[in-house]
Amino acid sequence: MIFLQYLIPQHALSGLMFRFARIENRWIKNKFTHWFVKSYQVDLSQANREKVEDYKTFNDFFTRSLKPDMRPIGKGLISPVDGVVSQAGSITNGDLVQAKDKKFTLKALLGNKQSFKDFTTIYLSPSDYHRIHAPLDGKLLKMDYIGGDLFSVNNQTTNSVNNIFARNERVVCYFDTYTIVLVGAIFVGSMDTVWHGQIITPPYGKQFSVDYSDKDISLKKGEELGRFNMGSTVILLSNTHQFDLKVGQAVKMGQSLD
Repeated sequence: MIFLQYLIPQHALSGLMFRFARIENRWIKNKFTHWFVKSYQVDLSQANREKVEDYKTFNDFFTRSLKPDMRPIGKGLISPVDGVVSQAGSITNGDLVQAKDKKFTLKALLGNKQSFKDFTTIYLSPSDYHRIHAPLDGKLLKMDYIGGDLFSVNNQTTNSVNNIFARNERVVCYFDTYTIVLVGAIFVGSMDTVWHGQIITPPYGKQFSVDYSDKDISLKKGEELGRFNMGSTVILLSNTHQFDLKVGQAVKMGQSLD
C-alpha cells in the first residue's frame, strides 16, 4: 500500500539492500538470483554471462553487461536505457507531466532555474538491463546530487505520490547537448557514473555539485554513462529534440526516440 511508503525507513532499507546485493556467499547469491530470474522472467540469453553462477554478487548480476551488438544504435537521439515510457512531451510553463492529473516543476526537479523544452521519463523494471548510455554525443559540464526520499517509482506510486521525481534522491548530469536525471527509489542502493564511480550519498536532504566544465570528459552516443544498482527511472531533458513516444511504450537502449 502506498501509505506504508511514508512510514517505512526508506534509506535504512535501501542500505540493507546495498549490503545484501554485495554478499559473495555463493549459496545465498545463487539462490536469490535464481529466484529473481524466475520471478521477473529475466532474459539472460542477451547477457555476456548467461549463467547465474558466473556472477560474483547479486549486484554484479543486476548490473550485467550485454553481448556486443545486442543493442543497435539508431539515428538521432536514442534511448539511454531499456524501459517503458512513463511520460513524454513538451515542458509547458516549466511544468512536466508526472502522471494523469499530476505535474511537477522543472525547477523543483533540478533545484535551479535552467530551462528545457522537451522531456521523456523512462521507467526501468527489475527485469530490465540497468546500464545507462549516452543518448547523444556530448561533453559533461556538471553533475549535481540532490538528496531526498526513496519512494518506489512504479506506475502505482507515481500515480499517487505528488512531485515524486522532485522529492526522490537523484543525480543530474548536465551535458552540452542534453541533461539526464537518474532518479533513486526504494532499494536502489546507489548509482554509478563512469566518470565519478559510485555516488557516495551524503546525509539525507543534502546536496553536492561537481563542475566538470574545465575537464575533457566526453561520451559518444551509445557509450556507457552509468548504472543503477537496483532499478529506477531516468528523465531525459532536451532543447533540440522532440520525443516521438507514447505512454506505456517499451523502448530499448539505442532505439531512436525522435
